[in-house]
Amino acid sequence: MKRTLLCLLVFQLVGCTELQQVVNQLPQGGTGIGNAEIAQGLREALNMGIEKQVNKLANENGFFRNELVKILLPEELQKVDKTLRDVGLGNLADEGLKIINRAAEDAVGEATPIFVDAVKGITFNDAKQILLGADNAATQYLERSTKTQLYGKFNPIIKNSFQKVGADKIWSNIITKYNNLPLTNDVNPDLTDYTTNEALEGVYTMIALEEKEIRTKASSRTTDLLKRVFSLQD
Repeated sequence: MKRTLLCLLVFQLVGCTELQQVVNQLPQGGTGIGNAEIAQGLREALNMGIEKQVNKLANENGFFRNELVKILLPEELQKVDKTLRDVGLGNLADEGLKIINRAAEDAVGEATPIFVDAVKGITFNDAKQILLGADNAATQYLERSTKTQLYGKFNPIIKNSFQKVGADKIWSNIITKYNNLPLTNDVNPDLTDYTTNEALEGVYTMIALEEKEIRTKASSRTTDLLKRVFSLQD
């Protein structure tokens, strides 16, 4: 009896040791997917956001008719809008709001390659942590990593777009009319800066929308890489 128990104990000890060796040889999580492949999958998801969602913003009314990203007037100009409507210049106020969104739509069409390059160059230091994070974790990481640089590239495009769609002239007219009204304080907002920031926020919002789709709906994972990578967070 003692001999049998001793044999069983030895067998169990050897078995545990061998089992631990097997576990140590398994890829992390038992998936065989490393940080580099996860990072590649995250980039692919972000690129799909650009291809499927951001490109919509470049269409007419891409911003203006999309309540998720429609650019509203900055606080400084909301009083301008109200005052113009109060004095019967509602049509001019409407045109001013629309033309800001038109500039953003035009600019996004020209700037899409900038976002594609930004995604290619992004380095995910801890891809697995981002993968297992929030529904928009990759987009947040993209924003933190690229917004300052993208602002510098996007701002002159917005400025050109203002000229291209006539927003600069329309808003010059609006502000001149407002500043000439009695009992008003003069305004001189930097609409290029404001629209640049709002347009960038719109782009990140739409990329995040697609990222969430891929994370929450297996049917949105249209490539083998997306299926392998995002199955880890299911």
